[in-house]
Amino acid sequence: MLKKSLLTAMLLITTTVASYAAPTKVDSNLKKYSPTAGVSGNLNSIGSDSLNNLMTYWAEGFKKKYPSVNIQVEGKGSATAPPALIAGTAQLGPMSREMNSKELEQFEKKYGYKPTKIGVALDSLAVFVNKDNPIKSLSLDEVDAIFSKTRKRGLPEITTWGQLGVTGKLAAMPVSLYGRNSASGTYGYFKDHALKKGDFKPTVKEQPGSSSVVEGVAKEVGAIGYSGIGYATSGVRAVPLSDKKGGPVAEASYQNVLNGKYPMSRMLYIYVAKKPGRPLPKLVEQFLEYVLSKEGQEIVVKDGYDPLTAKLADTQLKQLK
Repeated sequence: MLKKSLLTAMLLITTTVASYAAPTKVDSNLKKYSPTAGVSGNLNSIGSDSLNNLMTYWAEGFKKKYPSVNIQVEGKGSATAPPALIAGTAQLGPMSREMNSKELEQFEKKYGYKPTKIGVALDSLAVFVNKDNPIKSLSLDEVDAIFSKTRKRGLPEITTWGQLGVTGKLAAMPVSLYGRNSASGTYGYFKDHALKKGDFKPTVKEQPGSSSVVEGVAKEVGAIGYSGIGYATSGVRAVPLSDKKGGPVAEASYQNVLNGKYPMSRMLYIYVAKKPGRPLPKLVEQFLEYVLSKEGQEIVVKDGYDPLTAKLADTQLKQLK
């Protein structure tokens, strides 16, 4: 779940928000982006696959403001962001999880200060089933019993859909597992939160990208997989989740991300190397201001993720100064 401080900030929001049942609208109080002079050069982004499409859309929108700017986007997994920032091969390190202690230590060893973490969008990490699968909901206890060989949440192993209450032809069908590879921040987040740091079953078909996970689930009626909600397609369905078996169930909706009811809500980040007390390079700063603007957050909605509220965006903007 989102960290307590973030949830507290969210609960202070009085703006009415919409769920996925209706089009999500960005906060009308978000600041508009105003182009400025003197922005040019090359910008490299290396990191999260979950953020790859978003980074590409943001890059396209930003280049319309500044045609002389060249932006390269590479999204092979969150684990590729810290090494790229440390080596200086990227100025932007998108990640779908927070840097771990080892990554932070390596960064600080190189620069002498910690990286700056900018929240750029919200996500409900979804558990997807095929659109023809009738299952109504799952608990993370059950998800753990499906995906994990160590089952730290305590339930017996689940291998067929009938064990989850599904009837008919699907009942005897094995649960076919799709997931991400270990370079993925989504893999790490799912392992930490759904599996309580347990180990995945060797039968999980690891995919290089979120789109491959969703595509696999869409093609196989007995399949299940996980990815950011932004990769949802008409061939799959995000299953409503509860934390504990028998607990309150919540859909993967914007409202449930904001109110903390969805058990796998998360922030998506862009990490940058910002020396304390010093401004970011103008190109990097302006790109992040664009991302956190009303226009930038409208792109978040276009890509299927959840936008920041004005309060959250203002908090992130302060990190740039």
